[in-house]
Amino acid sequence: MFTSILKRRKFISTTTKGSIALTLGMHLLACNSKLQNMSKVSPISICTWAFERANATAGAALLSGMNSLDAAIAGVTVEEDNIKNTTVGKGGAPDREGNVTLDACVMDHQGNCGAVVCVENYTHVAAIAKKVMTQTPHVMLAASGAEDFAATQGFKTDTLLTESSKREYEKWLQTKEYKPVINIENHDTIGMLCMDNQGNISGACTTSGLSYKMKGRVGDSPIIGAGLFIDNEIGGAAATGMGEEIMKSVGSFLIVELMRNGMSPQDACEEAVMRTIRKNPDYKNFQVAYIAMNKAGETGSYCIHEGFEMMEFKEDANSRIASTFYQKG
Repeated sequence: MFTSILKRRKFISTTTKGSIALTLGMHLLACNSKLQNMSKVSPISICTWAFERANATAGAALLSGMNSLDAAIAGVTVEEDNIKNTTVGKGGAPDREGNVTLDACVMDHQGNCGAVVCVENYTHVAAIAKKVMTQTPHVMLAASGAEDFAATQGFKTDTLLTESSKREYEKWLQTKEYKPVINIENHDTIGMLCMDNQGNISGACTTSGLSYKMKGRVGDSPIIGAGLFIDNEIGGAAATGMGEEIMKSVGSFLIVELMRNGMSPQDACEEAVMRTIRKNPDYKNFQVAYIAMNKAGETGSYCIHEGFEMMEFKEDANSRIASTFYQKG
């Protein structure tokens, strides 16, 4: 009987070890499969709003082998140069004093970041933000300090107030009514997320801010964690809409953390929007919208009010995607 017990224990031990080995083997196969799938999804570029040319520019740059940060900057630069876009770059709507001021930030796959705020005389603020990141010990430079630094880096000054934006400003002076219209005055910020051939994610965000804002006002766009956040182990997110509300929840950082805890990009964007809705009963009067991408190449977007769109460059196709939305009543 003692011999029988020993044989039974040996059988159980051998069976258990075999089960553990099988489980580990299946886990390793699953991990390898996931890594292989991740390698197939890049390059990808997504951006806020229907900025087709900007996103196509970033996508083409990624396909050529450009790294994710430089591709994102190349993409958003298209809108900084677009004088018909009244809330990004040259041609942006001025503040209440009649001055156009620009804000931007960038963040790379290693967690490095740079930002500039209240820049009056330079168009390409996303590129300047990268220089802050790479050429200074700081993360953010403001106003004349940012402009002095831009000059040392070879950037050329420019007049940001166009004849068109000047005429609109003069019309606004007749009433001086400050009431941003949902999906118009408070929306055209471009936030862009790119994944390159190495599977690395970086981003850029650039804006001229709210039309006819108070002098010195800075919104979420140049604030790391609010307008943009990247964690290359998890993914990235970018925001657009009413910056004051986005800053209150540190929305882009929140989305990345939700993805870290297992949420998809879509579910994370929805939860971030719902945080704002639950805390502010006045949500019907402003827009907040997010885009996100994880390391597997999955993307998502969500907003309060109908009308927000995103662009997605994936598998050589540049698609315009209408975001799902909350908007009740």
